[in-house]
Amino acid sequence: MAEDDADEVPKLPPDVRLESLDQRLDRLQQAEAKRTAKRQPDASYQAGQLILSQLVGCPLGGGIIGWLLDHWFGTKPWLMLVMLFLGFAVGIWNVIRISNKAQSKALGERE
Repeated sequence: MAEDDADEVPKLPPDVRLESLDQRLDRLQQAEAKRTAKRQPDASYQAGQLILSQLVGCPLGGGIIGWLLDHWFGTKPWLMLVMLFLGFAVGIWNVIRISNKAQSKALGERE
């Protein structure tokens, strides 16, 4: 067997089967990436969650704080009721603030 003086590896013709396999693998990887991609929730869904958390959390937090204050000061139902209604008012105020912010943002995007 004679050796080449340049020590070059002879070029082989491209294998059509390997190219086809690479293309199929690329298509399958793209399909898998689409399938497993994390969906981003809508802005309206996120706003709904925020509003719900405000309407539940503020009165609940106010009620718990009022109950603790009633327990410490011995004024059984009164501070809890006052703080519960204050929490409800704060929750409604936060919902109005959130909706105004969303409305101004939506109007700014249209113009």
